[in-house]
Amino acid sequence: MKIGVEHYLTVSIILFCLGLLGVIVRRNLLVIYLSLELMLNAANLALVAFSRFNNDLDGQVFVFFVITVAAAEVAVGLALIVALYRKRRTAHVEDLTLMKL
Repeated sequence: MKIGVEHYLTVSIILFCLGLLGVIVRRNLLVIYLSLELMLNAANLALVAFSRFNNDLDGQVFVFFVITVAAAEVAVGLALIVALYRKRRTAHVEDLTLMKL
């Protein structure tokens, strides 16, 4: 059995749907953040698969920059979540509506 681009895209779609489900269903900020990262990695997998099967490096170079930006996003996002937790003693999305006041 030869593994083709369809297999990689199927895994990518499944990962993206699981991440989307986690963003929609869950209410904890850390789980939502983790689900967003899962969606980002699913898109990276699709880019690498297309790049590999088209025999060019454009997609892989783009993934390198996306991972770099995602690392900075993780640092800033987790700092914000930790600061919110220290102030409110909770990490639930429903409690963020109190920040409007």
